[in-house]
Amino acid sequence: MNSAIENKPGQDKFTLSVSSKYRDIRQIKDAITRLLMTFGGVSVIIAIVLIAIYLVWVVIPLFLPAHISKAAEFKITDSTSEKTLYYALEEQREIAMRVRDDGSITFINTSNGSVIDNEPLPASNNAEVVSFAAGSPTTRLLGFGMSDGSVVLRYHQYNVSYPNDIREITPQVFAPFDGAPIVVDSSGSAIIKLAVQGDEDQTSIAALTDDSRLMLVNLTVESNFLTGEETVNQTVSSIPVPHGVRHLIMDVDQVELYYTDNENVLHYYDIRNKQSPVLVQSLSVVEDELDITAMSFLSGGISVMIGDSSGSIAQWFPVRDSNNEYSLQKIRTFDSQSSPIIQIVPEYFRKGFVALDSSGEMGVYHATAHRTVKLQQLDTGENGILAVAPRANGLIIENTGGGAEIWEMENEHPEVSWSSLWGKVWYENRGGPEYIWQSSSASSIFEPKFSLTPLAFGTLKASLYAMIFAIPLSIMGAIYTAYFMSAGLRNVVKPTIEIMAALPTVILGFLAGLWFAPIVEAYLPAMFLIFLVVPAAILIVAYLWQRLPEGIKHSVPDGWEGVLLVPVIILATAMVFYISKPIELWLFAGNMPLWLSQELGISFDQRNSFVVGIAIGFAVIPTIFSISEDAIFGVPKHLTTGSLALGATPWQTMAKVILLTASPGIFSAIMIGLGRAVGETMIVVMATGNTAIMDLNIFQGFRALSANIAVEMPESELGSTHYRILFLAGLVLFMATFFFNTLAEVVRQRLRVKYSTL
Repeated sequence: MNSAIENKPGQDKFTLSVSSKYRDIRQIKDAITRLLMTFGGVSVIIAIVLIAIYLVWVVIPLFLPAHISKAAEFKITDSTSEKTLYYALEEQREIAMRVRDDGSITFINTSNGSVIDNEPLPASNNAEVVSFAAGSPTTRLLGFGMSDGSVVLRYHQYNVSYPNDIREITPQVFAPFDGAPIVVDSSGSAIIKLAVQGDEDQTSIAALTDDSRLMLVNLTVESNFLTGEETVNQTVSSIPVPHGVRHLIMDVDQVELYYTDNENVLHYYDIRNKQSPVLVQSLSVVEDELDITAMSFLSGGISVMIGDSSGSIAQWFPVRDSNNEYSLQKIRTFDSQSSPIIQIVPEYFRKGFVALDSSGEMGVYHATAHRTVKLQQLDTGENGILAVAPRANGLIIENTGGGAEIWEMENEHPEVSWSSLWGKVWYENRGGPEYIWQSSSASSIFEPKFSLTPLAFGTLKASLYAMIFAIPLSIMGAIYTAYFMSAGLRNVVKPTIEIMAALPTVILGFLAGLWFAPIVEAYLPAMFLIFLVVPAAILIVAYLWQRLPEGIKHSVPDGWEGVLLVPVIILATAMVFYISKPIELWLFAGNMPLWLSQELGISFDQRNSFVVGIAIGFAVIPTIFSISEDAIFGVPKHLTTGSLALGATPWQTMAKVILLTASPGIFSAIMIGLGRAVGETMIVVMATGNTAIMDLNIFQGFRALSANIAVEMPESELGSTHYRILFLAGLVLFMATFFFNTLAEVVRQRLRVKYSTL
């Protein structure tokens, strides 16, 4: 005993040493864990910030203003008698074409102004050039109205070759119909106004003679299959012009002809039948005190741009009415310039155009976006003339000093504006303003439609139906699991539901699109009845359970009563599907989807919002359930026992104490589930029609922002407007998620403060 007493101080010293050692190790572990957690949290924040910065970096160029700068200037004429009729630039902006009033065509090197080639117009019976017209810039047709009543046609083209691996562009002029002049008026009246269009199939000419006759000439070439001999067929018709012609244009497809008269009335003719043109409409397009000063087609030949003496430019195009007839409608106006418009030049492939007024101010516009892109003062004088490069990245302008200026233009995304992204836009060939997303088309006259509104609507629609399905099931399930279910059963149910969160959404989308959607269509009455019959069956069984003898009820352990409802739910669901077909045959003539469409006007698509809502609902239920269940289960026990001790029933305790205390967590669960639903991609792609429509119909599909990004990003051109707008859609999703999460945190904190005193 004495030795044991003597050894006690050493043992205490050893015990203290071991405790100190473990305490030091624990402190080191705590420090390492704290550093790792801090590093992880900061890394997440940095990653999110970097994602936001990258999204903004890609999106910013959409909203940058256009930039125009002079690249070169050179002398083009030493004679004041030379007059320029027309300019054009080839695609690389290395060669400019100038058409003079004597009919000669000159090709100029844009870097130094040197003449590459000059093609004079062959003399014919001493005839002179009286008028000039250019066809669509994509066809490169030029027409010269002659003093003898004929029209001379020429095409210009640019041949690209690579001798010694060096690009060489060779301009060329060639004449259709063997170069022979096209006789429009056999009496020899001069052609004072002209419009020409041509393609491989036919060539059309609208010509006004100096004795005020508007002639429409159509030429087609027929080839003999056996001999290869070609025959030119020519038809001539006339159009009455009682008040003269001021401007004359023809669309690229040679089916529409427009002219304005001296009373500023616009006349619209259907010339599909070249032998008998039909007047579709005549209307005044400017105020009485104004004059029409310029007129041109937009790219594609559908919209007509009309400039007036006030500097205003109006866009008109034919709109189909309820009687399937077309009439011209004024769509939008551009009022950024104040001097009379003297020239309107369309871009080759976009719905943009450049307008020049008499003061030398140039305006760059985009019709669809209803946007004034750039205003620039130029040295052009009252009779200035300009041309736009095919890629809309350059201009050639003739100045007052007899020189030409080459301007570079950076205007990559003119079609983007607030109205084009979020507002209703009246697109060509549409009956009125609409929200449309259609980023591509096989047509060369396609007008991009980049409205994000239907995509945002689809995102909210998917989230709405998913949350309507998921919130009641997940919250009610969490309440029962955390408060009423036995501990043993809870240890099975909760992990099972949480495992559902690991199920890939592509599997849910596959099942929803290929398995569940056909079932919904085949048993549509059952989809409605199941929400009535199953709850009713549960209530009936619960009522009957209360009427059973106490001995039977007590034979089931507390917290296991819910298991008894499983066969009830299965039987009720089976009964609903069993009676679905007879009910459909009795009430809906055997086809409820068709009945909805014909009787109620509710269209039905197999892959619809109902299917997607349930599929996304199953995807978000585990998240909402797990967080809500933890919040409810984590309510301090003394609050529950105190409430019960004061005489409250379990249901009163749940409603008045537990739910209020757990409300911050439940709200967070709902908001996190909403964020998951908003960003869901694969289910939406696979289980809906993926059509960008705005319709609350639960049996119609939609297209969500996330699904649109997944579908179209692989096909978008790097750096294009389409590409950047897809990133803008991602930024919108990012901001929406950030907003909802921030709102959830603010509400959660307020709820926590409010109910922390319970």
